[in-house]
Amino acid sequence: MQFTMPNLRHLRVFMEVARCRSISKAAPLVFLSQPAITQAIGKLETQLETDLFERHSNGMFPTPSGEALYNRVNRCMGYLEHGIRAAQKSTQSQNGGPSSLLTLLTTTQLRALIAITESHSFSVASRNLDLSQSSLHRAGRELEHLLGITLFEKARTGITPTRAAELLARAAKLGFAEIKQGHYEISALQFREVGRITMGSMPLARTSILPDVINRFSMAHPDIGINVVDAPYDDLLFHLRNGDLDLLIGALRFPPPADDIIQEELLAPPLAIIGRKDHPLRQHRTLTLEDIGQYGWVVPRIGTPTRAFFDTLFSDRGAKQPTRLVETSSQILIRELLSGSDRLTLISTHQVEHELRQGILGVIPYSLSHTRRPIGLTLRRDWQPTPTQSRFIKMLKEAASRYSDI
Repeated sequence: MQFTMPNLRHLRVFMEVARCRSISKAAPLVFLSQPAITQAIGKLETQLETDLFERHSNGMFPTPSGEALYNRVNRCMGYLEHGIRAAQKSTQSQNGGPSSLLTLLTTTQLRALIAITESHSFSVASRNLDLSQSSLHRAGRELEHLLGITLFEKARTGITPTRAAELLARAAKLGFAEIKQGHYEISALQFREVGRITMGSMPLARTSILPDVINRFSMAHPDIGINVVDAPYDDLLFHLRNGDLDLLIGALRFPPPADDIIQEELLAPPLAIIGRKDHPLRQHRTLTLEDIGQYGWVVPRIGTPTRAFFDTLFSDRGAKQPTRLVETSSQILIRELLSGSDRLTLISTHQVEHELRQGILGVIPYSLSHTRRPIGLTLRRDWQPTPTQSRFIKMLKEAASRYSDI
């Protein structure tokens, strides 16, 4: 079942009924008639294919599905209220308090905001949402008028979102992600395990613990989709903080690059110098920096932790740094460059364990025990995983523990 973001007004109605345990008590709080409230809750229950309340003579009480949804809706509204406050602060808007404005927002307005902010174009956003440009324009301008904030400015290359637009769009994406999480949890309660785990993966984990965990997890949860995104760290971090990714796995950064994320170490293997299986240096028992510095190297781009280790390996000892460098993070290209030449690379043995086992590559006997690279998880600080996502993370930790013992 494909997830569709419910009507925000219906979600607010659901929250008030759950709080009041009564439709009649909730009616004056949401400015709707009792029949309208009953209809709104019925639409939610139909959309989510579950009962959200148990109806009794003494009130309406949330079912387990209702409790799960209430938690997620509450978190969603918290994100949206924070986003309104941040957007107003960035422009000194005085169009009303965040709580009162929150009751006026619509799902269509926020979907339009997200699409325009991401694409910088009304035409592209309209195609992505399958809405007419006039409808998209109207939703965007209504939102600007409601908040008393300029959200989009014309530029030569299209539309430029303002800082307020970026802040509110991020809050909306995080809020919508919470409702999707609630949908996954409700489906699991109905024995309809659906959902998707979307993660960013970096090289240190991509070739070791991750494939094994994905295979075992998929056998136990065949209906859960897994989407692994491969991109530079900065891009992955941006999408994690904006709710597009559930987690990152790979090399950790120190200090952490943002206050709203947490890092959890899984293992910390040392780096090794790797070359082709019959590389001349593999015949030496004692090597110096001068020995390894005379060869060409394959290194990652500047700014990555492994590149920093490579640079300091020579500079900290006053040795001349190699100049014949090829910069790449492609695992396939690294393997082919090494196997077809005398080039060397600095990499964790976990990343090339298959090549080492097959005798394609070999470890150069130069100790780098001081270069341990922490590999772990990066999560949003306030992220609340579903039980299924928690099981996946538990399997990652168990797999990492086994690797640490190797």
